[in-house]
Amino acid sequence: MLLKVLGSSGAEYPGYNPPAFLIDGALLLDAGTIGSKLTAREQLKIRDILITHSHLDHVKGIPFLADNIIINSGKTTITVHGIKETLDSLRRNLLNDTIWPDFTKISAAIEPVLRLKRITAGRRFRVGKFSVRAYPVNHTVPAVGYVLEDDKGRTLLYTGDTGPTSAIWKATEKMDAVIIEVSFPDSMSALAAKTGHMTPSLLVKELAKMKTPPGKVFITHPKPQYIQQIRKELHRIGQANIEMLIDGATYRI
Repeated sequence: MLLKVLGSSGAEYPGYNPPAFLIDGALLLDAGTIGSKLTAREQLKIRDILITHSHLDHVKGIPFLADNIIINSGKTTITVHGIKETLDSLRRNLLNDTIWPDFTKISAAIEPVLRLKRITAGRRFRVGKFSVRAYPVNHTVPAVGYVLEDDKGRTLLYTGDTGPTSAIWKATEKMDAVIIEVSFPDSMSALAAKTGHMTPSLLVKELAKMKTPPGKVFITHPKPQYIQQIRKELHRIGQANIEMLIDGATYRI
């Protein structure tokens, strides 16, 4: 399983890009950054997007990706998977023919460019070669994290945006890798709690909820303004398997 980081930041800032992770060239976890980091050919290989929640920094790449597929004569349909609340928000607030054309009704061939597919938390479904389950997490809007297993048995858990939560940890066995957010330093724990995000100290408590320690712990979503302080606090935890993701890097899971 190859993980390419298109963006892993908690904000858009010079040199920092909102979250999007490309798995094996065809599956996206969230869609905050796409067109600015992938060639036209790479974009045309995308088949599915798993969206954790409706906030703009996790979905804003979808409209431009759809537009690029039309312009580049792509004849594929991309399936956007999400819970009901997330898909309803996309229809109502983004793909509404006002903010952006509704690409679920526009096609380059026979089928529309985008298809929105509702998922149910806790229920297993297939996306290409991956078995996937979504679990509720604790954010300011309805949100889920995802657990993926490929056809070789490699496993990945992605929390998306969340504060302290429980369901996703209770439902999982050993993970080869976990992508978990840490948005703020410990000194901003009150703001983290108010906005449904994590700090390094909260990270330690969340990882302790797992039945078996994961192989790798990848940190995503730090606010660029606090990234150096977050890095120092993560280092003080003293766990060698904790690593901050780097935009543009590729990781083998």
